[in-house]
Amino acid sequence: MLVNIRDYAGILFGSIIFGISYSWFLIPFKVAPGGVGGIAQVIYYFLGIPAGISMLIINVPLFVVAWFFLGKQFGVKSFFGMFMGSILIDLMSPELLYKNFPILRDFINTQYWAFTDSVLLASIAGSVLLGFSLGIIFKFRGSTGGTDIPVAMLKQYSGVSIGTGYWIIETLIIFAIGVAFKDLNLIIWGYLNLFITTQIVDLTAEGVPYTKGAYIMSKSEDMIKERIITELDRGITLFHSEGGYSGEKQNVLFVVVNRRQITSLRRLVKEEDPKAFMVLVDVNDVMGDGFKTRSLDFNQ
Repeated sequence: MLVNIRDYAGILFGSIIFGISYSWFLIPFKVAPGGVGGIAQVIYYFLGIPAGISMLIINVPLFVVAWFFLGKQFGVKSFFGMFMGSILIDLMSPELLYKNFPILRDFINTQYWAFTDSVLLASIAGSVLLGFSLGIIFKFRGSTGGTDIPVAMLKQYSGVSIGTGYWIIETLIIFAIGVAFKDLNLIIWGYLNLFITTQIVDLTAEGVPYTKGAYIMSKSEDMIKERIITELDRGITLFHSEGGYSGEKQNVLFVVVNRRQITSLRRLVKEEDPKAFMVLVDVNDVMGDGFKTRSLDFNQ
């Protein structure tokens, strides 16, 4: 019960930021990193239908897909996030705030009905806030509907990161927006927004990658192995290898460490064998004792 309350509160908070990102910054300048929000912008400018209402109409069939393929729990939270995000886009519109909250009038640019008069600042601020909001909503196992749903399906069934999923799905929408408004600059802005948004989404939803993997080849492998176990408190895996040129058989040590332990690892390897060969690689995710996974479970 408490977990559900926390999840819905998190989705609501993310939805508020979601509405702000579109209404205050992206919609006024016709820039968006694709998605249903981008399609809703086109409908808003050509047909006059509020963007939030347009998003609700488009999202209904996608919500049905989420219900069947991603589970009922995700479906209910998707509906909540989809409804609140869409409604808050219209409720947070600068025109509405200007009429009802006089204290905000000095901050609202009435020429664009935005909180800035710069398309660059609007693109950056809107994209950062949008990525932050989507990351929060995903973290609490919700969605704002739209392309979030196929992105979540990619994440769930293929292991593709959320950010990469957005790159795949949003490209055609960005081009369609530029063609619809007959402004190729919007394609450039759209890709800038998409880049910023996807980076912030991954950081918010999955956290900063905090681990490194190290492959170590050394004549002093026993001492290095012992020190890693005792000083860094990390397990070691041995790979049996053979030199491609020399044909010499040798063990390769593999260890995963936290970023803060990298300096200590370098130091102890160098102390035991200055001629040791070590390769450090980024580790996207780790599941096991001593590490916290970055993966998202949408069915919990």
